[in-house]
Amino acid sequence: MTDANPPDWRAPAIVGLLLLSNTILFKISFGGPWDSPSFTLGVVGIFGISLLYISWFRLTFRRRGLVPWTDMWADPPDSARKELLAGIAVMGIAWFSGNHLQEYLPRPTGLVLSLIGMLMMVQAIYVILSFGPLAE
Repeated sequence: MTDANPPDWRAPAIVGLLLLSNTILFKISFGGPWDSPSFTLGVVGIFGISLLYISWFRLTFRRRGLVPWTDMWADPPDSARKELLAGIAVMGIAWFSGNHLQEYLPRPTGLVLSLIGMLMMVQAIYVILSFGPLAE
């Protein structure tokens, strides 16, 4: 299931951390083609999060790709429960960042975190159902 030569996960992790730290801490941006430095900062932040996800995927599954199919998981029901809890935690962080940290973070941070949390929860529920009540 894994590649003979696993892809490098360090480069996307380093670049992702740099981009995300710029979005949260330094806020260095330019107008871009849309003439909005804050929008450019949001795009840089989303790109940083995407690179961190790619890095996590490569480190965890030792292969290229983006979708963690259930046959790649060692223990899908247990992992799905953990992912459901993590999704709920991300939803809590989204609420907190959208309500209490909005003056410190870019405006759509809560919305983007809500999207990520909901996707995590939907995938976890799908795995729980497909290995539980809907199993063949």
